[in-house]
Order: sequence, then structure tokens, then C-alpha cells
Amino acid sequence: MQLKCLLICLGLSILMLSTPLCEARRGRGRGRTKSRVQIGLPITGKYRDPESDQYYNNNNGAKILQASHFDLEYVLGHKIAFLCVAKGNPRPHITWYKDGAEIYQHLYMHVHEWRIGEDRVKSKIEIDPATQMDAGLYECTADNMYSIDRRSFKTDFSIAFD
Repeated sequence: MQLKCLLICLGLSILMLSTPLCEARRGRGRGRTKSRVQIGLPITGKYRDPESDQYYNNNNGAKILQASHFDLEYVLGHKIAFLCVAKGNPRPHITWYKDGAEIYQHLYMHVHEWRIGEDRVKSKIEIDPATQMDAGLYECTADNMYSIDRRSFKTDFSIAFD
């Protein structure tokens, strides 16, 4: 009986020693590697030709000078408004988006636009009354032939108990 147990233990030991070891990692299996790419730093450098430099660094490009607050919490049933003022030569065109889709004026949403001088435009969007469906990510985009500039506004609703 002892010989039988000894042979079983010896067989298991040989089996365990001959089996390759496995490594397991938690997560996505990437391990601990250091990335060489730094996110968030501006890309700087010189352009190959002066025409590219003049195009991409043009002072006449569309720039948003004033925009609404970044986050807005509105009360259901009340008015909400967003403002966007842009400058450029030629005068920029302002387009509004909600959750990535272009916004068009309708009965409860009005878009107002004023030309200021030769190179500025002011645009305001008003929603009255605001509903739950008006919550989302709004974006003001100013563009002309030289550049595009955009600002985003995140909105969510709150319920007022009077």
C-alpha cells in the first residue's frame, strides 16, 4: 500500500514539474509599459512651405471670443439660452449642434444672429419652455475659409418644487 502511494506521489510530482508554468494578468493584458506619447501637449513645428504656415496660422481665422458657461443646469419649464460671439475675416458663420446633430429653429427654439461691424457675429439660441429632451451637449461652431473654432456646453435639468 505504501509503495502504491509513493508511486502515485512520484507520478504527480513528475507531472507537475513537466507542465509549463502559465502567467496570468488582470485587466486588458497590456502589463506595465510606459507610453512615449504625451497626450494634451500642443503639436508644434514648422511647415514645409510658407504657404502652409500662412494658411494654418492665419490671423483672419474664425475665433470664438465669448461663449456661454461650460455646464448649465436648467429648471424644467423655464427658458435656457446659449450665446456665442465670433470674429474673423471674412466674418464667420455660426452653426449650432446638439449631441452632434445640427439644430434648426422651431416653435420652442429660436436662433438669433447679429452682425457686429465688419468681422464679428453674435448668435444666441433660446429654448422656451425647456423640457427633459433639451438636456445634452450643445456646441457652437464658428467657421470661415481659414479656420473652425468650437465651444461646447453640457446641460442637464433640475426639477423646481414651488
